[in-house]
Amino acid sequence: MSHHLIQLLLPLFDNEGQPCPRSDYRRVRAELSQRFGGLTAFTRAPAEGFWEEKSETARDDIVVFEVMTSELDPAWWAAYRRRLEACFRQDSIVVRAQETRLL
Repeated sequence: MSHHLIQLLLPLFDNEGQPCPRSDYRRVRAELSQRFGGLTAFTRAPAEGFWEEKSETARDDIVVFEVMTSELDPAWWAAYRRRLEACFRQDSIVVRAQETRLL
């Protein structure tokens, strides 16, 4: 039986460089745990995201939240991503899904 691993790459700072409130992460953790029965949060050592923007390299410190589900609802995830972008004051937040098989 295949499952989907969904990863949310959440920023530690908004577009103005201000730290995102811890309450935002707690709310996301609670929402996803309730909907999917749990989650994994990689928060101890922030990951670094790099991308090219206007011929220079931009970077962001991020934390990663993951959930697994047997059913993938792209419309729900697209709407949830837009909510996260508004909450975390971002132009774009990466939410990606990967089909996976439990061994």
